[in-house]
Amino acid sequence: MQTNGIVGRRISRKRFLAGAGSAVALAGLGACGPQSGGTGGGGPGAGQPVDLTIIDVAGNLQLSEDVIERFAEENADAVRQVNFTTATAPELPAKIQAQQNADQVSLALALTGADGLSAGIEQGIWQEISSEVEANFINPAAQELAQGFGVLIAYGNYGPMFTYNPEMVSSPPSTTDELLAFARQNDGQLMYARPANSGPGRTLIMGLPYILGDPDPRDPETWENTWSYLEELGQYIEYYPAGTSDTMEELGQGSRAMVASTMGWDMNPRVLGIVPKNFEALVLDDTTLIADGHYAAIPKGLDDRLRDVTLDLISYMLSPEQQATTYDQAYFYPGPAVEGATLDMAPQESQDAVESVRRPEFDQLIEELTIETQLGAKPLVRAFEIWDERVGGSKIREEE
Repeated sequence: MQTNGIVGRRISRKRFLAGAGSAVALAGLGACGPQSGGTGGGGPGAGQPVDLTIIDVAGNLQLSEDVIERFAEENADAVRQVNFTTATAPELPAKIQAQQNADQVSLALALTGADGLSAGIEQGIWQEISSEVEANFINPAAQELAQGFGVLIAYGNYGPMFTYNPEMVSSPPSTTDELLAFARQNDGQLMYARPANSGPGRTLIMGLPYILGDPDPRDPETWENTWSYLEELGQYIEYYPAGTSDTMEELGQGSRAMVASTMGWDMNPRVLGIVPKNFEALVLDDTTLIADGHYAAIPKGLDDRLRDVTLDLISYMLSPEQQATTYDQAYFYPGPAVEGATLDMAPQESQDAVESVRRPEFDQLIEELTIETQLGAKPLVRAFEIWDERVGGSKIREEE
């Protein structure tokens, strides 16, 4: 339901009690490992130790690296060593396809947002795995978006919203018209990153159709209001960075007055000191929240042993105890994808970090506003294509 008095006004920076952390206690979580094609009851240690090479294109290692290393330590008979590598979401399919074409797949697991997952589904690079791992997901619909080719391992990071410098934005916008007027009057002071490689960027383009009244918010081909709006807004945006981190750095340094964000992207840079803690946040009138997700996906072409150990790792990551670590430093707020992983189960350092930047309205927004999942694979890929073609493709600045 839409809520009056929350959206369209400045969100103050105040600490508040753990509301979202009071999830219902989990009863009988089924994150119990592979049901078929797994280690056949022998557990992770049934066979020779393997090397796990994990590629992250979503920044998920900030949430899961410790969990993965803990799994390796607890299963030394199954895992010889873990290697981590990173890339951008648009680079992911080509990297995996090159290994598959050479019949030498060494990447055991990809940690990706909906962007990389969707592109990989379109190009047929993932194994079907979700039928082999069970969990009580907070939002089963978010898991269903993976179409069987990935497993939801982090959930939340709702948007679209904007984080801004209150010294540079004296009258924060509350509507899309006011946002456009702000951009026009403050040329170059508004920024968001390329949606194909940015959670806030894609959340913005997926949220605008609900606000602007496009015929079908699930079909980007019908978003004429949104594409026209973004084209006009783009006249006052200097360039589009390749990733969200660049936008936050520019905001914190004073180069920009306002950037697109999500709950996690608003909170975590303030924990880290990239953005001052007194910077503020807003959501526009008539906002429908879009929930983000991180997924674990396994490329086709792994041998059975490596696949089995990787499936065991995914199941381990879905236990409530390990899921509680996804509260992290508010990077993907709230973070857990499964029921029962509450904030009081997180390390004390995480609890302190989250409390230091929490905004009172965030949990209220989650509770009271309509929440939609991200687009499925085909429409999401098409949305990225249209944005590149019509809006910002000529103004993308890649990382140096």
